[in-house]
Amino acid sequence: MKKLSLKEKLGYSVGDTASHFVWDMVGFWILIFYTDTYGISAGAAGTIMLIARFWDMVSDPLMGIIADRTQTKWGKFRPYILWMAIPYAILAVMTFTTPDFGETAKVIYAGATYFLLMTVFTAINLPYSSLGAVMTSDTMERTELNSYRFVFAFAGQLIVSGTALTLASYFGNGDNAAGYQKTLILFAGISLVLFFITFISTKERVEPPKEQKSSIKEDFKNLMKNRPWFILFLVGIVSFIMFALQNLSVAYYFKYYIGNEENVQFFNVTGTIALIVVIPFSKALAKKFGKKNVFLASSLLSGFFFMLLYLPSAENITAIYVINILAKMAYAPAVPLLWTMLADTADYSEWKYNRRSTGLVFSAAS
Repeated sequence: MKKLSLKEKLGYSVGDTASHFVWDMVGFWILIFYTDTYGISAGAAGTIMLIARFWDMVSDPLMGIIADRTQTKWGKFRPYILWMAIPYAILAVMTFTTPDFGETAKVIYAGATYFLLMTVFTAINLPYSSLGAVMTSDTMERTELNSYRFVFAFAGQLIVSGTALTLASYFGNGDNAAGYQKTLILFAGISLVLFFITFISTKERVEPPKEQKSSIKEDFKNLMKNRPWFILFLVGIVSFIMFALQNLSVAYYFKYYIGNEENVQFFNVTGTIALIVVIPFSKALAKKFGKKNVFLASSLLSGFFFMLLYLPSAENITAIYVINILAKMAYAPAVPLLWTMLADTADYSEWKYNRRSTGLVFSAAS
């Protein structure tokens, strides 16, 4: 298959920058926003997130099934990037808006907006991830495409994690709630533009076998028989838990343990730069040592460093920074390789069982 052009790789990649402008506001700041700005309890905020995750277990595979059965002149997955961009931007702003309600109404509002945002995130991000698997069937091209993707993704994370609190303070001028809202208006507007660029600059090329009949039962049956997918599913759970726990706890860690809330931005920036620096080496490492071997080494080594991260005392800030940088550098190759290997499992299903359900492969894993 013809190699993807640089223009198409870049066009696809900025879509993940768009996602991260909102997703990382949720991943890094939503919990402390709920408790310290909007004024709901940590228990209520945690419950909202827990319920939303259970809903994701339903909505993610459902979205994959819907996308696999979508037939448009633009393909199966690209249309959702166009259709969902505006709802995604609007709900992002609403989620970080603080209407003056009573305590119970605040929790209901927070839960409703968070729930809807996560649903729309599913509807745009899962087709986006699946799109990378059908732009090319060449596994090394996919590795390079995902390397570009995650460089741009973490560039978005770098901006959000490094500037969000500063922007909220600047826009709010003493009003934290207004600051967060205006920051989201800015980030959501940028996301809209980037998603549109992704839509117009990419093309779907890999299609299911022509004789394949539409059967949800058969899709799930093949998925459960797909041993490589199931292994990646389990590994992905461990990997995402590790990363999510740090992202959601680090703001509290710096505010209440280190005693310097502002320092968390620089901590996030240095870690994200470490990711961005190492990710481009993923393809070369995979070619030399194999995707599976590099992924295993990356996961084990980064897990070791993440365990060390919370051992230094609050005064030993240098050690905390160094361990975080090493953890992120070790973790970097695992990020694009996980999504590349998930795409490969869709190819495996087509080869083994003559059946392809790319959307379900990605959505069920997510």
